Amino acid sequence: MDDLERRQQFERLFAAHAAAVRAYARRRVEAAVADDVTSEVFVVAWRRLEDVPDDSLPWLLGCARRVLLHQYRRSQRDAALLERLHDATARSRPSGDHVLADALGRLSDGDRELLLLIAWEGLAISQAAKVLGCSRNTAAVRAYRARKRLAAALDRTDHPGEHPESRPAVEEGVLNG
Repeated sequence: MDDLERRQQFERLFAAHAAAVRAYARRRVEAAVADDVTSEVFVVAWRRLEDVPDDSLPWLLGCARRVLLHQYRRSQRDAALLERLHDATARSRPSGDHVLADALGRLSDGDRELLLLIAWEGLAISQAAKVLGCSRNTAAVRAYRARKRLAAALDRTDHPGEHPESRPAVEEGVLNG
């Protein structure tokens, strides 16, 4: 099958079943997530176009079911991780560390992940880059920017009655890879 035939076959598949796949997902999750599920299903269908049977709707809905299950498991793992991080922060940090936890909570997931890989896991920038699937230079730039955003978030943290000296310091040595 040449590229044009492959593309046409995929377009027919999408036109015929995208609405049904989205409706299936929409009955189970919110609209934005249903759109993501539909996209993922058709990415899989594109990659495995030769495996899609003639009666393709059940195959596509089975794929949607697996995507939804994967997203559910991932959200459960994420929630459990956040709970463990919260518990670890509460247990392992003396007074005033709620300020740091609040500041970390204001960062993007990517910034927080990178800083925690460096600070909590003790990884070097090059090791964190491997975990994140990017180059060492990209990770170094991201870490620099994430540190700046963390410092800004710490500066913006406003807790009534708290003195600046009770705010936890961001240790340069710990967060510098």
